[in-house]
Amino acid sequence: MNSIHSEDYFIHFKEKAYKELNSYLKENSPTKLFILVDENTNDNCYPVFIKQLETSAEIEVIEIESGEENKTIETCIGLWNVLTELGADRKSLLINLGGGVITDMGGFVASTFKRGVKFINIPTTLLSMVDASVGGKTGVDLGVLKNQVGVFSNPEMIVIDPHYLSTLIEREMVSGMAEVIKYGLTYDVKLWDAVKKNTDFDFERLDDIIFRSVEIKNEVVKEDPKEQGIRKILNYGHTLGHAIESYHLDSSQKENLTHGEAIAIGMITEAYISHKLLEFPKETLEDIKKSLKSLYGHVILDKQDYAPILDLLKHDKKNTGGNVNFVLLNDLENFKLNCLVPEQLLIESLDYYQS
Repeated sequence: MNSIHSEDYFIHFKEKAYKELNSYLKENSPTKLFILVDENTNDNCYPVFIKQLETSAEIEVIEIESGEENKTIETCIGLWNVLTELGADRKSLLINLGGGVITDMGGFVASTFKRGVKFINIPTTLLSMVDASVGGKTGVDLGVLKNQVGVFSNPEMIVIDPHYLSTLIEREMVSGMAEVIKYGLTYDVKLWDAVKKNTDFDFERLDDIIFRSVEIKNEVVKEDPKEQGIRKILNYGHTLGHAIESYHLDSSQKENLTHGEAIAIGMITEAYISHKLLEFPKETLEDIKKSLKSLYGHVILDKQDYAPILDLLKHDKKNTGGNVNFVLLNDLENFKLNCLVPEQLLIESLDYYQS
């Protein structure tokens, strides 16, 4: 599997990735090596990873609690303090070994500590392999508002080893597949077809799905690194999806959703809006709804949930001038950016999801 060249770094895969990582360590000789993990990756992934590492640098493992609720500035303050106490300097290297929370937050911590230390992402979930770890976005949530504080900052490299996926429960695997589906609907319909044929997570085929997903994200990011144009297609399903995810995170009456479960709702509702505003084909809309509900199940959204969900849309980081901007579809692989949607149609789309 060939490496993928991004703006100023490479994304390496499988066995070759560890060779490149060890070559990097030998050539750059970091003063200290810090490995950021959560309790899950510390138990399940770190023992595998450390056997692949060849370095004489002093290694410090820093563990944080897993979960989106810990992706906060308070956690970052704790990490900055720990790095300081452990003697991190500007020639230190931070390796982020984990899912999207670890790579997003670890990248942000590294990019801001002493005005920037180098970091490497080693994603261990499907979600972080195909999306979160790639593209240079780092950051944390502000309360329940996702990714409100952060910077664009590229890693030194990304190491993708699908072996780590064997440590995941099925719910997390399915969650990550939502980002693959997003690429399929907006950019390459063959991926959408591949997901529908691969719901049993055949790992041989999954390697190809991961590679193509990373390839797509990299193509989009290289063309538009700061999200001024085409990179916005990566937000398909995420406008309503993020609001729904945040609402469930904040409500004591609701069970937290995985990122993918919330984005699946977003993709269904935004496909419905596309049908109403852009004549997106009804047959395709129904196929998306049927397929995603089959994969992600049905989440009950009561009428009283609608107002707080729509209120959260006002804080979406993609908004401009007080307007909520949506990515909608004219058809598969045919998108339209910066679409404004009447509130009544947003309510209709939630009704459509519930039906």
